[in-house]
Parts: sequence; structure tokens; C-alpha cells
Amino acid sequence: LKARCATGRLSTVAIICSLKQIKMLQAGRCVGVKRQAAAAAPVQVRPCRALGASGGFVAKIAKRATARVERKLAASIYAAATVEQKPAAPAMTANGGGGGGTRVMIVGGDGYCGWATALHLSAHGYKVSIVDNLCRRQFDLTLGLDTLTPIATIHDRLRTWADVSGKHIDLQIGDICDWEFLSQAFTSFKPDAVVHFGEQRSAPYSMIDRQRAVFTQHNNVIGNINVMFAIKELAPDCHLVKLGTMGEYGTPNIDIEEGFITINHNGRTDTLPYPKQGNSFYHLSKIHDSHNIHFATKAWKLAATDLNQGVVYGVRTEETVSHPVLINRFDYDGIFGTALNRFVVQAAVGHPLTVYGKGGQTRGFLDIRDTVRCVQIAIDNPAQRGEFRVFNQFTEQFSVNQLADIVTKEGKKLGLNVVVQNVPNPRVEAEEHYYNAQHSKLQDLGLEPHLLQDSMVDSLLEFVIQYKDRCKLELIQPAVDWRKAGVKVNTMGAAVAAAQ
Repeated sequence: LKARCATGRLSTVAIICSLKQIKMLQAGRCVGVKRQAAAAAPVQVRPCRALGASGGFVAKIAKRATARVERKLAASIYAAATVEQKPAAPAMTANGGGGGGTRVMIVGGDGYCGWATALHLSAHGYKVSIVDNLCRRQFDLTLGLDTLTPIATIHDRLRTWADVSGKHIDLQIGDICDWEFLSQAFTSFKPDAVVHFGEQRSAPYSMIDRQRAVFTQHNNVIGNINVMFAIKELAPDCHLVKLGTMGEYGTPNIDIEEGFITINHNGRTDTLPYPKQGNSFYHLSKIHDSHNIHFATKAWKLAATDLNQGVVYGVRTEETVSHPVLINRFDYDGIFGTALNRFVVQAAVGHPLTVYGKGGQTRGFLDIRDTVRCVQIAIDNPAQRGEFRVFNQFTEQFSVNQLADIVTKEGKKLGLNVVVQNVPNPRVEAEEHYYNAQHSKLQDLGLEPHLLQDSMVDSLLEFVIQYKDRCKLELIQPAVDWRKAGVKVNTMGAAVAAAQ
């Protein structure tokens, strides 16, 4: 169309169109303007012919009629092009999700869950911006830790993703506790949804010493408040998808509901937020986040979904295995390593599986592939303005002893000599307890879980064996004791248990 305008082969209707109008023409909204005008002209010149008018006169009438119709149609095109349009619903992607160019800011997109989610959403048609201060990498440098898998820099990761997929992911490096940086990030990207992973995520890290406890609370709570203010002031229709934790609930002796519980007390009934019982300064920061978000949905009519996630395991998603540079991090140490991931590494390198205390601690678990899908489902089915939704994001429940039994069984199939060792529990928690948490809302919206089948553990073991030479055995033992957290900076004591 642009070429035809340049050569004069289109009428003035197209030439006067702005770029926005031409896009509308390309979309088929204004197809055939000239054709419609030309078709209308004969209707107006027939009476002239019937009266015996000359050919020149008839031609003049036809030209004026065509011009008149074109002007009328051009006016309607211009009105359609300049009127404020409501955003179209996201286009449906092949797997039923709504990518369609939805703009998603992922805070903490360089981390374990954030990186896998960023690639998944980008692959499915979302416009993604990663906001991260790269502090997770700094934690490893400070404490002498390392991921089992060799991860590339965030810049190399994104360049490789662009080469592999042909899709661009925006990157903004900075701290969301810095309001000036965050407000600029919002203004430049203009998100439709914010997925907030960007918090210090380790309970042991928050219990190292006073310094880490204060950092965890400040980083998590203040950063989240800044995100809420950014939405309120700069993107009021933006949907906040916040990663919470099942650890907010603790281990009550009743069933855990999804966010809210209906209580009958002294003849009166009310539905209230489910009671929270945090087990570390990290868990308490997440509880503060949930209360703050709930308040903001009422005071400012924010739309928010709180994803109370269980313990995540695995490393492979369709996108992270598409190129070696895109591989995700895999933590196995006593500070950032989650239970199943730690056990698999321990089995692969011949280290006893370290079960804390009696091993009856029961939690919800999910595959990393389900994490990314749950986030997508939350985005595609947003909360309403003023609504605070809570989804319990896990697929199965296991005790620590059950996980150890599964890894032992599958390890022996691969010829590994797996043994279990009960070690003193560094945490303050119930080691035997009732646990039954509800988790139906995400499945009702379409989640099809990847359950912890034997084949999954086999695959994970085989994957870890490839990198077992990178394992540092001194990082496996728990190094942070809840009871001993003090005001003295304990960086080296937390880094390597064997060195104490």
C-alpha cells in the first residue's frame, strides 16, 4: 500500500492516511475504498444518461460522484483511526494461552523461576521485559556458592534467545527499591502485567545473621510496596501477579484453604484471610507482602493474584533446553537448594541424603514446567480491579522422608549407592504434623500437572550426573542454624559448613 501511494496508484484516500490508518488498511478494516466509490458512481450517472446528456457531461458527473463517495469514506476511516480504541483481547496461542503481544514485566527474571518464566512467555507471544538487579548472582559470589549448572551472563542469555527464537526480551538492570529506576522502567515499558519474582527467596539466607534478616525484610517488603505504587500511579490497569509461598501458612492442624477461610464464631460468620504462621524472616516478609497487596486492592482497586507456591524442583523447560547457553541455574547447597534438587545431587555424587530431623516435614511440590504454566494461566485469566486472588500453586504433597525414599529407589536403578542420613534439624519447625492444603483453582483454569513420576526422577538424576564434577561437597551440609542467628556478620560461617 505504501508503494502504491508513492507511485500515485492509490487515491487520495490512502495518501492522507496516517501510518495508523495504513495499518488498519492492512488489517482489512478499510479494504476496497476506491472500489466502493467507483461502484457507487454508476448509480448516480444513470439518470443523466436517461436524459440524453453528453458523454463529457456524464464523465464529469461520474468523477464528482466518485470523489464525493471517497471523501465520505475517507472521513469514516479517519474517525475510526483516531478514536481511542480499547485494547483488543490477547490472541490465542497454540496451547490455549493468550500471548498476542501482552506486555509482561518480570521482576527477578534472571533467577531460577524468573528465567524459565521469561523464556516461556516470550516463546508464547508475550512481549517480555526483565527487571533485575542481579543480586542472586552476587549472593553466590559473597557466600562462595555456585550453581551446579554453568549459567551464562544475562546479556549472553538474551542474545542467544534472540538468535534461537527470533524474539527480543527487553532488559532493565536496576533495583526496584530505587523508586527512580522502577518508575522509569514502568514508564518506558508500559506493562499490562507485572510478574513479581524479585525477592530474596531463601529462608536460610534470612536467618544467617541480623544483616541478612534486615536485608530480606527491606528488599522484599519495600520492593513490593514500590511495585504497587508504580502500578497505582503509572499503570493502574496493570495486573500484579505476585509470587508468594505456601510457607506463609505454616503447618496448622486443619486443612489449608486457598487464601481465605470462612469462620463461624459466637453466632457470627465471616470469610477472612487464612491465618499466617511464618517460620523465618523470609516467610514473614512474604506474609507482609500479602497483607500489603490485599490492602492495596481495597484502597486503590489494584488487580492482584497472589501465587502461594510450593517447593519447585527440576531444571528443564522446553525453552531452557533449546540451547546450552539458556540452561537454568540448579542450586544444591544448604542455603538456596530445595529438598528434591539437593537429594538428587547428593545421590549423583555419592553423598548421603541429608534429611533434617525426623523427616516428617510435609510440603507441596511442583515441577518448574508447572511454575511457568501457572504464571501464564494467571496472566491469561486476570483478577478484576479491586480483587485480591490467592492460588495455592503446587501439584503434589510429599514428606521429606517420602522424597528420600523416591530418590533412593530411582538411584539404585541407575546403579547408584544411595543412603539416607538424618542430621540435626537446623530449623525451628514441626517435624511430624498434619498437612492437607487445597490447590484446585489453577487446575480449574486449565493447569495439567507434571507429576513426580519415576521417569521424572530418572531424568533429573541423569541430568545431574552430567554436571556432578562441578559439585562442591562442602556446600551440601546445612550451615545456618535458626537458633544461632546473631548480630555478628556470619558470611563465612554460612558459606561452608565443613570449614567451621
